Amino acid sequence: MCPTSPPRRWDGSHAGTHRPRALHVAPDSPTRLLRTAQSGTCRLCGNRLEWYQRSDGRPIGLHPTELTTRTVPARCRWHLSRGVAHPAGDGSAWCRIPHHLICPGLDTTTLTPPLNELRRQLALRTRRLIDAGAHTPPSAQPPPQPAAVCRPSRPIAHLLYGYYLADRPLEDIRCVAQTRTRHRCPHPVHHPSAPSGIWRLHSPSPGYGQLTLPGAAMALYDLSHLPYAEQLRWRTQRCPHHAAARGAADLALTGWEVFDPLLHHQHIHTRLPDRVRRRKGRQE
Repeated sequence: MCPTSPPRRWDGSHAGTHRPRALHVAPDSPTRLLRTAQSGTCRLCGNRLEWYQRSDGRPIGLHPTELTTRTVPARCRWHLSRGVAHPAGDGSAWCRIPHHLICPGLDTTTLTPPLNELRRQLALRTRRLIDAGAHTPPSAQPPPQPAAVCRPSRPIAHLLYGYYLADRPLEDIRCVAQTRTRHRCPHPVHHPSAPSGIWRLHSPSPGYGQLTLPGAAMALYDLSHLPYAEQLRWRTQRCPHHAAARGAADLALTGWEVFDPLLHHQHIHTRLPDRVRRRKGRQE
């Protein structure tokens, strides 16, 4: 049978004004994420997408509606099982498709005519969002102003016997827990009252599933000296208040990514932050 979906406005937002019912996380669920909290917008085209975790723990953005399998190539089919996205179909007549395959902001390969028509509809919606001032493509955004303080935009942290790459500066890492008002917690993970890490120049040793870093030492935010509970709070990306409240669900995926020196070499820095470079001929 054809899946039903709630009515939406032209920009993809929900047309209903009723308050959604509260959801609870099942104790045996492999993920603590609430499905109604995973809707987002693509930064390239501004269209809606839904975030899910794959079986390997990495996030993937899927198109919010299901498509018939006869219109989607076998290599592009995804299905959901207990909130986790898996490649290939599950034997049903409906499947999901990754958003990047039909994103108007990307140069995708030739797809089937129904998918090309869906991509054309998303492109029209993107144009309407741009005309209404609700979306600004990355190419039209002004260049960021240089920060007064020298800090890496994506720092590397050492915690729980591993190395992780953050998706934003340390001060901007936000708690992912749900508040009582059903919104995401606005507090940062880096709280002044909680123990903090130390910036160090360190040559990391190879860990489980991680490669060793060839060459000189790199700057990283060391949290390995903190208690286990504090390191786990950073890894689960929670503020001190929600770290103690175990019943709160997560409204977003954590921004940590397992550090790989081959894939993330552009984020490696060989000097500590907050240090000013001197002129040539002088010692730093």
